[in-house]
Amino acid sequence: MMWFQCKVSYEKIAENGMNVKVTEPYLVDALSYTEAEARIIEEMQPYISGEFTIADIKRANYAEIFNRDDEQADRWWECKVEYITLDEKSGSEKRTGVRMLVKATDLKNAYDELIIGMKDTMADYWVKNIKETPIMDIFPYSATTEQTEETGN
Repeated sequence: MMWFQCKVSYEKIAENGMNVKVTEPYLVDALSYTEAEARIIEEMQPYISGEFTIADIKRANYAEIFNRDDEQADRWWECKVEYITLDEKSGSEKRTGVRMLVKATDLKNAYDELIIGMKDTMADYWVKNIKETPIMDIFPYSATTEQTEETGN
């Protein structure tokens, strides 16, 4: 599974009633840059009236994404986690850093959700840092979407 961060530029109506151009990041699960572009266009079309452009696409290396089905959880938090292993030959501790993404309401909730998501992990780990991201939403790959496109249903 590869994640791509796609920045979508479009005009939307601000709180003051004025049209403003915004660029918002989204994540899509895809096999290539080309597929990521096609998927983000497909996902965004129902939500944006008018024209929009894909301003940027880049790989997003997340080891794990914990996506809650909770109406209250409306923000995405990036968690830097280090797995701690012991080198048996030298006896020294080795740390391997990974990034994870968690959907949560606030910083404490993000930490709690990360710990819940990591409950089955056998390796020792240390939560190095958690920060809020500007990511608006994620679009994981769905086999039902693919089947619908192929069959036309």
